[in-house]
Amino acid sequence: MNGNDNPLLHNRLALFRAEAGLSRKDLADQVGVNPQTIGFLERGSYGPSLELGLKLAAVFGVPVEMLFSLTPFQSLASQLAPSSRGEM
Repeated sequence: MNGNDNPLLHNRLALFRAEAGLSRKDLADQVGVNPQTIGFLERGSYGPSLELGLKLAAVFGVPVEMLFSLTPFQSLASQLAPSSRGEM
């Protein structure tokens, strides 16, 4: 965390985990960490090592950049919304 109480590393880990139907324990077992570590990661209170980040990305079959970012991810609602008010 930085001085503004904003995470320095943003992630979509909870979203990917839920979509895959995995519990924190299931995911933790797959990457060799404690389930609490997954909770800390999802809350943004802990940044993963490069090794752990790559292992997590491999579980979901995505590039690590789809899970973690230095800037906030665009919300899914805004990505799904029409790009202009005239579109429906």
